[in-house]
Amino acid sequence: MTLTAIKQKTCILLKPDALEKNVVGKILDRLESEGFKLVAIKLIPPSKQLLEQFYAEHSGKEFYERFMEFMLSGPLIATAWEGENIVQRSRDVIGATNSKEAKPGTLRNLYGTDNRKNLVHGSDSPSSALRELKIMFRELD
Repeated sequence: MTLTAIKQKTCILLKPDALEKNVVGKILDRLESEGFKLVAIKLIPPSKQLLEQFYAEHSGKEFYERFMEFMLSGPLIATAWEGENIVQRSRDVIGATNSKEAKPGTLRNLYGTDNRKNLVHGSDSPSSALRELKIMFRELD
């Protein structure tokens, strides 16, 4: 079964470990090489209020506090991308949440460390992409 080409937007966050490891350029290059079009990018200082809004669906889960501590450990780079079926295609490029389980050649396999320090966040559905883009890029409305 092939997917019908649907032009979509998605939100991809480069987490503090991507900046610490100096792999931001490699990540952006990889996404562009997949044919994705970068439509917005900005460096965001750590903000508890912003991240609590962004990750609201995970609030109260056992990993949440440690995850938020990590996410607040440094700046993020928020990016907005456009492309055909980009939500699923970008998730395929990013790889499994746990870097140790990610397929060879995916971003998390190449540069990630574990389940938390896994370089990037990618929207998991077109509806979550719209919600996340509104949070990170209010100016795009």
